[in-house]
Amino acid sequence: MAVSTSDGTDTDQPVGRYLEVGLRLGRHLDGMVDAYYGPEALTRRVDDEPLRPLPALVDDVRGLVADLDAGQGDLDATRRRWLRAQAAGLHTAARKLAGEPVAFVDEVEQCYGVRPEMVDHEVLADAHRRLDEVLPGTGPLPGRYDAWRTSHIMTPEQLTAAVHTLAEAFRDRTATAFGLPEGEHITFELVTDEPWSGFNYYEGGLQSRVAINTDLPVSSTAIGHLIAHEAYPGHHTEHCRKEVGLVRQRQQLEESIFLVGTPQCLLAEGLADLALEVLLGDHPQPQLAELLHPLGIRYDTEVVTAVAEAGEALSAVRGNAALLLHDRGASEDDAIEELSRWALLPRERAAKSVSFLTHPTWRAYIFCYVAGLPLCRGWVEGDPARFERLLTEQFVPADLDAA
Repeated sequence: MAVSTSDGTDTDQPVGRYLEVGLRLGRHLDGMVDAYYGPEALTRRVDDEPLRPLPALVDDVRGLVADLDAGQGDLDATRRRWLRAQAAGLHTAARKLAGEPVAFVDEVEQCYGVRPEMVDHEVLADAHRRLDEVLPGTGPLPGRYDAWRTSHIMTPEQLTAAVHTLAEAFRDRTATAFGLPEGEHITFELVTDEPWSGFNYYEGGLQSRVAINTDLPVSSTAIGHLIAHEAYPGHHTEHCRKEVGLVRQRQQLEESIFLVGTPQCLLAEGLADLALEVLLGDHPQPQLAELLHPLGIRYDTEVVTAVAEAGEALSAVRGNAALLLHDRGASEDDAIEELSRWALLPRERAAKSVSFLTHPTWRAYIFCYVAGLPLCRGWVEGDPARFERLLTEQFVPADLDAA
């Protein structure tokens, strides 16, 4: 049944149907709706209606894709392309939820717009060799790497101070470089018992709540990236800019919902992972040291820089572990071993990573990081104007891949 909400959203038109089916799917999987600040009348109605069966929702999304292909709705070419990609990803996510067999690599490609591949162990071995050259101390590499990271762990008091100091500095730089709408605000909180390290809960109205997980100690070598990623100029900045520019000014309400299982996620994570180097340059470590040292926080600038350059490839091991689990039938112990051996993670941290890779909401999501960063970095090519376009415009992964 078509319903016109109080602000004119018509759930018989593609955008309204997309919002409606996204909210309905979100009732079946906690976390699928990452953010929603669209018409309240629509979310109230969906929340109050009987739970729509998953097979019916699969049909709903399939029909939406077909109608977009047939030209339904008053949408320009960019919006139609974006919405079609979103709906296609959502269709695959719905099929998985409904119990349909979808090969893992097909799931990733159909949801996120990239086909996952294993990173060759020789590439990782080369990263190990370079790390071995720059890490202090003697003895086996995994122990030295862990000891070095452990030496940079912050106390809870230092973590709180670092979060607020970095957020304030990054906010000022982001406002100067890209602009921030008046009234935007972030509340930070420390949490436990979550599968991720940090999370931006965008609440609409230019407000975010950023949660930092302290299940495992947080290192000063990672905090700059985390704040840039979740806040300025990452997720919070993108949400705010698009709420003002696309939703409020252009009435593109499809941007008022953020759905896991769609290409939107890959570009959001890619730009957020790129945020720190865009804001502070290819070598942000000296500027981070200037902010952290007055707080009494250890940050060995030269070694951090060398380790960051040598060890970036190790982040791709998370994708290898996901493929082992979901494509090659390996056990969780096998995935933990892959992360321990090639990402040089202590077993506790490797197990925490596997908990993310086996979570029903996030099992395929890891490739939004593994593939998203190189895709966005390759397209931006160090140009802040291109990064700002990612913050403000609608793209699909193929747009960046073809450029």
